[in-house]
Amino acid sequence: MIEILKQNKKSWDIIAHHFNGKDALPSYGPFAQTEEELNLFDELANKKVLDIGCGSGHSLLYMSGKDAGELWGVDLSETQIKTAKETLKHLETHLYCAPMEKDIGLPKSYFDIVYSIYAIGWTTDLSSTFELIYSYLNPGGYFVFSWDHPLYAHLISQDGQIYLNGCYQNEGSTTYHKFKGEEAPVVIPKRKMSTYINELIKAGFIIDSVLESDVSVHFDSIKEEPSDRYYSLYKARKFPTTMIIKARKM
Repeated sequence: MIEILKQNKKSWDIIAHHFNGKDALPSYGPFAQTEEELNLFDELANKKVLDIGCGSGHSLLYMSGKDAGELWGVDLSETQIKTAKETLKHLETHLYCAPMEKDIGLPKSYFDIVYSIYAIGWTTDLSSTFELIYSYLNPGGYFVFSWDHPLYAHLISQDGQIYLNGCYQNEGSTTYHKFKGEEAPVVIPKRKMSTYINELIKAGFIIDSVLESDVSVHFDSIKEEPSDRYYSLYKARKFPTTMIIKARKM
């Protein structure tokens, strides 16, 4: 686990620029419905929020625009944190470079909202990560996260047809020796939908909603021909790219 974290951190420091402003609120993921369509967050004014995998800081910038009271963020990549500090330079923030799996002394029973946009699936220890997130929340606080739909990675598009590739039942990890075309190998865990849900329950959460996102209405006027790309509108209209889960601490 430690070696995977070291490798992923090194690689994210290289590829971070590819994700500046990408996969950030109000977006929940590639071609997915947005916060304006789903309204998963309750009133944000004066709320203390924590972003897990805060990336370039654009989701926290969105939260600031909704008058959130305190802006906190954690990310594995030093490059991402540096970019986030620049994105949020006119705001008071609390940003930390650290693995989401590690207890770095963030305040417990403190936050009204914890969220993670397309980052939670990178954790090497889902159980510990969810337990930590649960501990950060006030009673009544909630956690919203999005990630690749667990089955989406098994779907390949070829000549206008979509096929199942590999075995969904087998969890583990996938190693990409190049990521975003860079010499930046990464290891991404493979988990089933049920694993995310059951680990949330084990950590003490009550599940509010589980969404397999439709394509956002922003793409209604766009016609796309069959495409073999990993993320494509053609593929997303046939199968959700993104899962979104909202869970609450009672």
